[in-house]
Amino acid sequence: MKITKIERFTVWAKWCNWYFVRLETDDGLTGWGEGSLHGPLDAVDAAVDQLGGVLLGQEFEGTEAAWQHLYHAWRWRAGSVAHTALSAFDLALWDLEGKHLGVPVYRLLGGAIRPDVPAYSSHWLYNSTDPADAFEQAKLTVHDGFSAFKWGLPRVWDNRDVASSIGRAVDILTAAREGAGPGCRIYIDCSEVLTRETARRLDRALERFDIGWLEEPLPFENPKALVQLSREIRTPIATGERLLSRWEYRELLEEGGCAVIQPDVMHAGGLTEVRKIAAAADTYFIPVAPHNPAGPIATLAGIHLGLALPNFLTLETMADEQELRDLISVSPVNFHRGVFQRPELPGLGTELDTEQLRKMAGKRQPAGEAPRLWLG
Repeated sequence: MKITKIERFTVWAKWCNWYFVRLETDDGLTGWGEGSLHGPLDAVDAAVDQLGGVLLGQEFEGTEAAWQHLYHAWRWRAGSVAHTALSAFDLALWDLEGKHLGVPVYRLLGGAIRPDVPAYSSHWLYNSTDPADAFEQAKLTVHDGFSAFKWGLPRVWDNRDVASSIGRAVDILTAAREGAGPGCRIYIDCSEVLTRETARRLDRALERFDIGWLEEPLPFENPKALVQLSREIRTPIATGERLLSRWEYRELLEEGGCAVIQPDVMHAGGLTEVRKIAAAADTYFIPVAPHNPAGPIATLAGIHLGLALPNFLTLETMADEQELRDLISVSPVNFHRGVFQRPELPGLGTELDTEQLRKMAGKRQPAGEAPRLWLG
């Protein structure tokens, strides 16, 4: 089985671009990958164009062999752009392998050890800055069947006035907890806006809310600082969406810098590398909650991981984008009341509608906002 063609598709999805790679083989199979980097996507596309030369015309001998060839193709291989291109190809190759063998990808990962994949609602309450709105949105989230949701702290946070910021956060979470009830988990995405001191102050203020995790309280570049913070606060720390390999996770895992890891299959080397990251975390009894602000292909990859990983916890999903993911999928995943059902088709579980993709032309990728930590 030889790779004979590589196509790329960039589509606009409300607030960002989704980026897909499609491989074709000489025996008529297709494999879909995704590399939707929320950053320099043009650079990812250029990297895919160049890295594709490693695969074109070559016999496909398996996902691990292909990953090793792709990973070592460039001497300067580190960084989000190179790893995102690698990840997009890796997902497409797992899709191909499953279709070639006639089995779903979770079978290739060792088999399903759970019947379905629980998800938490990400960004549903993300922009809430008003307690009344937080109450209603949390109530609606539970009504829709979710047992957990995530709120974005930066919308009310300013390090120039920490006391007021904590007060606003407490008001929002008081309303959200009342709307959600005691059985629903609440996660807080800090988006790296805190310092060790402000994280300690916030942790003390939030003790009564039983928060599931503080996500990325500090910038990821200094794992030792996260290790120190994890020993100073009560709330569990979740992190890892920007870490790209098992080597980048090593110090964090060895020193106990987090309670939950969040690798992203679109950036951390695809399924091939993320399963190794998860295995490393499992030796420290640390669960995996994959980062997933993604389109249908990466979401399906996360579902297959969730079915097969022993230490899987929950899968992030942008619930309000499910309709858009379904629109471009030939075989949409079955998602009901906060749970993804097990895909049964070979490979990842769907083809994408190329005519629909071409109608949804990509746009210039917007830059993110500067964290308030660095303003003023």
